[in-house]
Amino acid sequence: MTAILVMLAVVAAVLAAAFGYVGWRDRRRLSSDDDPDVVRAARAESHRRAAEREHVQHDGWNNAGHGFGG
Repeated sequence: MTAILVMLAVVAAVLAAAFGYVGWRDRRRLSSDDDPDVVRAARAESHRRAAEREHVQHDGWNNAGHGFGG
């Protein structure tokens, strides 16, 4: 019976340590000072790529096999 309690206590301690580490890591990651210019450039690049994908799907080229359709 004692061995089971010790095993459960060890498992609980390992889980608590894992959750504590992940929470600490995420807080540290969120609190780091990100360069606003880098963040802005990455966001702009993401929007630009999304706009390009949208344009490629709707630009009318080769619509029904007839070349550029406007």
